[in-house]
Amino acid sequence: MTSPLTTSASQGRWTPRLWGTLLVLCAAMFLDALDVSMVGVALPSIGSELDLSTSTLQWIVSGYILGYGGLLLLGGRTADLLGRRQVFLVALAVFALASLLGGLVDSGPLLIASRFIKGLSAAFTAPAGLSIITTTFPQGPLRNRALSIYTTCAATGFSMGLVLSGLLTEASWRLTMLLPAPIAVLALIAGLKLIPRSERDRTHRGYDIPGAVIGTASMLLLVFTVVEAPEVGWTSARTLLSFLAVAVMLTVFVRVELRSASPLIRLGVLRSGDQVRAQLGAMMFFGSYVGFQFLVTLYMQSLLGWSALHTALAFLPAGALVALSATKMGAIVDRFGTPRLLVLGFALMVVGYALFLRVDLDPVYAAVILPSMLLIGAACALVFPSLNIQATNGVDDHEQGMVSGLLNTSVQVGGAIFLAIVTAVVTANSSGSASPQAVLDSYRPGLVVVTAVAVAGLLITATGLRRQRTPQTTILVAKSDPAPETTPQPQPQERKADARVTSRD
Repeated sequence: MTSPLTTSASQGRWTPRLWGTLLVLCAAMFLDALDVSMVGVALPSIGSELDLSTSTLQWIVSGYILGYGGLLLLGGRTADLLGRRQVFLVALAVFALASLLGGLVDSGPLLIASRFIKGLSAAFTAPAGLSIITTTFPQGPLRNRALSIYTTCAATGFSMGLVLSGLLTEASWRLTMLLPAPIAVLALIAGLKLIPRSERDRTHRGYDIPGAVIGTASMLLLVFTVVEAPEVGWTSARTLLSFLAVAVMLTVFVRVELRSASPLIRLGVLRSGDQVRAQLGAMMFFGSYVGFQFLVTLYMQSLLGWSALHTALAFLPAGALVALSATKMGAIVDRFGTPRLLVLGFALMVVGYALFLRVDLDPVYAAVILPSMLLIGAACALVFPSLNIQATNGVDDHEQGMVSGLLNTSVQVGGAIFLAIVTAVVTANSSGSASPQAVLDSYRPGLVVVTAVAVAGLLITATGLRRQRTPQTTILVAKSDPAPETTPQPQPQERKADARVTSRD
């Protein structure tokens, strides 16, 4: 059944209710990103008040990552099977309650538990929200515009979290935990009114319970192993056995999915080259950025002696550039296509990371740090929306939640893996000297790794440029209009047929 919102979107009319629905979904994504970035600055205050060790503090961050990264696959498919609206609203309510709990507890274990629950709820709101957008807005300019606004809210939330945490932590770390609660409640109330009801997927034949159990367990164990590896050692028996167990579980998971009548992940979607490039690109993009932010935050606060707020303001130009591009990116994607924008974005990211290698113990912000921040901000503005658009194009409505969960899993797993690798490289290059120059020298190999990861993303996405010159693309253009320079968007029925051809790569 087609909702009035979907009809309005397909006709190109953005009604107030359509805008309201998009803003509710953007608010949830904004909160997810805000929550990830806000907690980092507050950790020293939390440790001091609750008397927590460094290893325990780590789990305040890792607990969220574990719940989020481990359950995204399940969250995406659940949205398809049980209804996107229902899953989104229930998970958002849980997120609000967990935020309230996190700001009131006086125990480290309870705080970690609240963070895990928040990550778990975000694992359901993120793919459900993205799939609501992709099933409401038809593929083409309208969807591209909506996704560019949506993904910009995520990047803005991440940047705002850094600034807000610096301000709120001055008063109390509890405010950083409590802030998302009222925003989530307001979004929930608006969502109950605005988000259209969605039907369950009636095409599935039963539930893939074995796949859900094995897939979720393997993702949880993978994220847990990567997060713990820098602490217990990459070559320790525990780490190696855990990776072996993950490999075995993933092998079993693939066999189960191939035989399941209603799989958690239909592996056939990965036959599309565009889909594979989007998933791998997401891992490289977020993995390199998280590693970069980690090292730069240490550099600014530990070596330069900057305050948390000063550090947050140093990152602000990148976030501001992303926010300012929100209304422009949809039209840019329509004009140039996602493959070109991904290549350009990763190229800017590589240059930005490489330029930061020039830093020393007495940098001139405008000449050394600011150019890197602007280049990385421009890269994020190009890459993040393009990845979401490329991953969801050509996918049937009943599988949008699945693909959204898969993309978000790639983002989180990439962030966890490459952050752990960067941390291990920095630790291995530490000389034991506490001199500022020695510490800075230990950071440089980590920055080289970050740059190399971005180069890998550039090479992977560059293979998509050849895709635009294949005979299939010529056929699609010919079906739309004889003049390739001014190819209009196909009508809804034609778009579905074209999407199926494109998805086979």
